[in-house]
Amino acid sequence: MATVAAPRYKPIGKLHHDHSAAWRHLDLVLIAVVGAICALGLLMIYSATRGVVKPYDTSFVTKQFMFVVLGAFAGTAVALVDYRKIRDIAPFIYGASIMLLLLVRSPLGSRQNGTQGWFQLGPFQLQPSELAKLGLIVGFAWVASQFRGEIDARRFVVLLALCALPMGLVLLQPDLGTTLVSAAVALVLLVLAGARPKQLILLALLAVIAIVAVLHSGLLGSIQEDRLTSFVNQDSAPKIDLSTASSAEYNLRQSKIAIGSGGWTGKGVFNGTQTRLNNVPFQHTDFIFTAVGEQLGLVGAASLLVAFSIMVWRILRTAQLARDDFGMLLCAGVLAMFVFQIFENVGMTMGIMPITGIPLPFMSYGGSSTITYLVSIGLVLNVHMRRFA
Repeated sequence: MATVAAPRYKPIGKLHHDHSAAWRHLDLVLIAVVGAICALGLLMIYSATRGVVKPYDTSFVTKQFMFVVLGAFAGTAVALVDYRKIRDIAPFIYGASIMLLLLVRSPLGSRQNGTQGWFQLGPFQLQPSELAKLGLIVGFAWVASQFRGEIDARRFVVLLALCALPMGLVLLQPDLGTTLVSAAVALVLLVLAGARPKQLILLALLAVIAIVAVLHSGLLGSIQEDRLTSFVNQDSAPKIDLSTASSAEYNLRQSKIAIGSGGWTGKGVFNGTQTRLNNVPFQHTDFIFTAVGEQLGLVGAASLLVAFSIMVWRILRTAQLARDDFGMLLCAGVLAMFVFQIFENVGMTMGIMPITGIPLPFMSYGGSSTITYLVSIGLVLNVHMRRFA
């Protein structure tokens, strides 16, 4: 009579757990700090746009909340797909960003503040230059990871052309701020990809020539030129008459007043004079840091910068832990984008950097930028989750 083998059971305490499962390696610290910054951004946008009398305007904060939710969903979707599968479609991502930059220059694009850089989609606007920053990072990481750190002259030219194409199209809009962000990202990625010192020196010389040529070509609009001029001349006329000042000079002076008036602990949420009276133009977008400085003071502003520092640390850590060059370059590109934008935006509100119209990540009002930043965080989480897989 045949015997039937008894089924094998493992004791509950000895059940095997797959410690390489992606979901086990979520960076909860990064998620928490980005969520906190987004929450503060919503509060500051509301304070800067609510008005001084009831009923208070909630349209801006409602839209921004929707942008955050959409960005969170998009970032989650990106995090769930193995980033090595994203590598397989990297050429299409890069190509799509270039196509959008070309289309926005056509009659389909709309002009605002001297820049033709938006698609008007009903009540909303899509800004392709924000998406192009992410397209540049993905495209560069895809190409450079195949070179494996061996960057000869031909490969250097290929990488340089890959960066120059979207940067040139954005500069034609003209959008100097986004072009500078892309340039900072490209420089960091070229260094990490293995570009040689003599290649970087040549690139620096070309950059100086390009900057001089742009400043003397008339390519920049009057608004961009006014912003650069106000930064250079801010100390030469400290007693400027605000009633006759240019828009950029007025903006910079009011920005300094708002931040300086906050003192150590600020005037309290919704109690800032500059914020309540809307004295700082573009406060809910480019100059949102002034709302933090005035209402929450040095303590609140420093706390925000600490939160940004934690975010930067977690992204840097993920870049170091990435198991391949593609993942490392993805994280490094995102890191360079955030670091440059934070430094430039905060610096311009205090007068130590030129006014370029760069938003403060997760704080400034804007759909395209907010969604792009959250998708970027999704990419970093993706690399972190699969560092063992």
